Amino acid sequence: MAANQPSFYELYRRSSIGQALLDTLDGMIQQQNMDPQLAMKILANFDRAVAETLNDKVKARLQFKGSLDTYRFCDEVWTFVVKNVTFKMENGQQTVIADKVKILSCNAKKAGDEK
Repeated sequence: MAANQPSFYELYRRSSIGQALLDTLDGMIQQQNMDPQLAMKILANFDRAVAETLNDKVKARLQFKGSLDTYRFCDEVWTFVVKNVTFKMENGQQTVIADKVKILSCNAKKAGDEK
């Protein structure tokens, strides 16, 4: 990747659509229908497109309450594990309860942006 292009986190590759893309690309590489370099470019484009779409299109907010179990900071990424979590949606009409939630928090600044 060129030095002036921002890099995006690979967080969404573990989503169901990300896994489907990975499986499809892997199958195409195994069948020799695609070069691995092209697959890597497709994955980088997927990372960028998902991050930009979520940033531009998702405006909903929610609140959550729970007990912080563990937290760590490694490679500029915060990881929080919260137990007994209650999520309240913005409109206050829907509540979701979970036993355990893992939250990843990454720097939103693009490469070259001022802090």
